[in-house]
Amino acid sequence: MRISLLSTLLFAGTALSAVSAQAAGDLNLICSADVVICEQMKGDFEKDHDIKVNMVRLSSGETYAKVRAESRNPKTDIWWAGTGDPHMQAASENLTAEYKSPMLDQLQDWATKQAASSGYRTVGVYAGALGWGYNTQIFKTKGYKEPLCWADLLAPELKGEIQIANPNSSGTAYTALASLVQIMGEDQAIDYLKKLNVNISQYTKSGSAPVKAAARGETALGIVFMHDAVAQTAEGFPVKSIAPCEGTGYEIGSMSIIKGARNLENAKTWYDWALTSKVQSRMKDAKSFQLPSNKTAEVPKEAPKFEDIKLIDYDFKTYGDPAKRKALLERWDREVGAVAN
Repeated sequence: MRISLLSTLLFAGTALSAVSAQAAGDLNLICSADVVICEQMKGDFEKDHDIKVNMVRLSSGETYAKVRAESRNPKTDIWWAGTGDPHMQAASENLTAEYKSPMLDQLQDWATKQAASSGYRTVGVYAGALGWGYNTQIFKTKGYKEPLCWADLLAPELKGEIQIANPNSSGTAYTALASLVQIMGEDQAIDYLKKLNVNISQYTKSGSAPVKAAARGETALGIVFMHDAVAQTAEGFPVKSIAPCEGTGYEIGSMSIIKGARNLENAKTWYDWALTSKVQSRMKDAKSFQLPSNKTAEVPKEAPKFEDIKLIDYDFKTYGDPAKRKALLERWDREVGAVAN
């Protein structure tokens, strides 16, 4: 009897350990934000959960391409952050899974609208307006006029002084392309970008790279989301952020669970956790100054205020549509990228 009881207890203990190990497991995450906030999110999640996060940092354009290429055999469970357009495109192509988080009622309207319009295949986690940051020391030394409007970026003296990312790899740059199309009309926007090309020294891979280069004095100005420029100012660099006078677009940084995720329950755990006030209030600690989607999350005092910016009514559904995105990028490649310096 003792042996039987001991065997039963040992078996139960082994089974419980196996269940615990299975419940812990792994989470395969792609993070499309700045690497500092990616590392902070990974560390905080692992402290709060018995789950090991295998994280890769990729731009949103690169992530969309990877998720699409691996659709028959997904290697990613969840995609956190990055501009909403490629998340919306992935949703429309059935590459991401429908999930209605119990946290939805705690989110800002713009975040829940993003979720509803995608069929609950993505959700907004933060928002940020497009603009630029320029190096005030370079502008002062060279006597450049402060650029307050999109039109000012065409000034001849800024030849070779501006950086922006490539819209094929960067969600930031695609947002810029789509914003200009919505502000000017497609033909006029492409014409503007052809003229701007003369002033572009480099089309970077990452969306935040241009303003980091400006902060280091490697270029005078970077076209980026304004919170990325503010982050450089907070680091002590001589960078001033500008919201263009004609109006500008904005991103809804999003989050999506990949369809066919191998660690689905762990992905849902991350999803719900990332939407909490506590987690979103911590983003400022990584010099991440976007507007959080949770209504009660602390808004960083450095965050650009949307009420002070002339924002367009950005059409996320249209410009996240696969056909529209493909056509716009092909035209940029043909008429702008092909003649890039």
